[in-house]
Amino acid sequence: MAAAPSRRAAGTAQGACAASPALRLLRQRRGAGAAAMGTGTGSGTCPPGLGLLLVVVVVVLLGEARAEEVCSPPERLQYAELTESFSTMQSFPVGTTVTYVCRPGYMKIPGKSLDRTCGKDLRWSPTEEFCTARKCRHPGEPENGIVHVTDLTFGSQANFSCHTGFRIRGSSEITCVVKNKAVDWDGVPPFCERVPCEPPPSIANGYYTEVPEYVYQTTVTYRCNDAPRGEDPYSLVGTPSIFCTLDGDLNGVWSGPPPQCKVVKCENPKVPNGKKVSGFGPLYSYQHSVTFECDPGYFMIGRDVITCQEDNTWHPPQPTCEKITEDRCGAPKISHGQVIPLQSEYKQGESVQLRCNLHCAFPDGAEEITVTCEGQNTWSSVQNCACKPVHHDSSPVISHGRVIYGQKPEYAEGDSITIECYAGYTLHGADRIVYMGEGKWNPEVPTCHLSAYVIAIICVITVVLVSLAAFWVYKKCFSQEGSYTVDENCKETCILKTNVPAEMEETAQMT
Repeated sequence: MAAAPSRRAAGTAQGACAASPALRLLRQRRGAGAAAMGTGTGSGTCPPGLGLLLVVVVVVLLGEARAEEVCSPPERLQYAELTESFSTMQSFPVGTTVTYVCRPGYMKIPGKSLDRTCGKDLRWSPTEEFCTARKCRHPGEPENGIVHVTDLTFGSQANFSCHTGFRIRGSSEITCVVKNKAVDWDGVPPFCERVPCEPPPSIANGYYTEVPEYVYQTTVTYRCNDAPRGEDPYSLVGTPSIFCTLDGDLNGVWSGPPPQCKVVKCENPKVPNGKKVSGFGPLYSYQHSVTFECDPGYFMIGRDVITCQEDNTWHPPQPTCEKITEDRCGAPKISHGQVIPLQSEYKQGESVQLRCNLHCAFPDGAEEITVTCEGQNTWSSVQNCACKPVHHDSSPVISHGRVIYGQKPEYAEGDSITIECYAGYTLHGADRIVYMGEGKWNPEVPTCHLSAYVIAIICVITVVLVSLAAFWVYKKCFSQEGSYTVDENCKETCILKTNVPAEMEETAQMT
């Protein structure tokens, strides 16, 4: 009878082993391998003492499982860092939530959380950025210069340059950096100053009108002193005006050497068998011109107009008047043209070409003709060139700007003007220019472009208007309401109500 209880006890022990949670977990973890640890028959029995061993094994396996189900420290973010309580941790169980703070130079994006969580996939989420770079204020555009800014966020740079004739004073580049837990530029924006020139050189026996400062495009004009009583007057030799300009290194230099004040005196010219027809005077000084003509029966060899030069000589040389003969001709005379080849005299039968100057032509429209010496200083078919009037408009064209100083109906060589742009526009180029003649200015006439601020405002307004229009179209024409059902036979029914204008409203049912 005692054997029966013993068998029951053994059966109970075997059942307990079979029902052991440890064994079930072991089977789940190890599959068929765990089952093989029983009797091999799948009955769930196990040798004595094996139950305790299984418990130990399961505890170890559970520890391994827990060790595997942790996240590594989250990756380093450029814009944020972990709070101090999480910064030293090396492992994070699934479900752990960590908190960040934005780094200096960054700020929290409204509506975004500073938390990230270790997920079951052992990844940190969310992944989108939650801090954004702070922005420095716009540094502003320097007067007579330009600022180049592509971004205003922390770490960005602003580069400055000046218009022609101006130079940077200060640093040409500043950077948006962290200052006192905020962001600001690391330096003061520079300014543009007009390039200076040394005072113009003084000249002997002459002077120029002085001004407080000599800067880019300043023009000075020289004049000669009055000669002492009884002495010959001084003549201004050279260009009377010079102006401050730039050399290859953008330093201020004068446009050329100053003129000279010197006594220039040419001899009284006389042409035998000829006479003066203009330019009479007791004294012939610098740039004094005289015109000659020959007496009847004589022809001229050389030019009929000569001018006194700074070296006290006439140029071209004085002409001569030769007696007219049957086999010779002097050079044909032509207005607004030239003789090719030009000689002092030609033999009878020789031919030359007469060519008109630019914008000029002969009466028949030709620009060049051939004539022949017929003797007796007579040429065949000599004609004069007629020139079309050429008007050089000296007034500069300034779109979105105006002349504020020096404006005239017509400008003479050496005149200067000052230009400014209308409100909302920025000057690109020099604000002061000098007229060089033939419709040309130095430097070139500047242009006025829309200011960067105005362009930014226009862009913002455009984006807002487009967004509002798109939203209205969506709400008016594409926003839909309806229902979707599936019956017991898996038959689908979709009822949509298209939200369109009342006159076009319709309801569609799709099956």
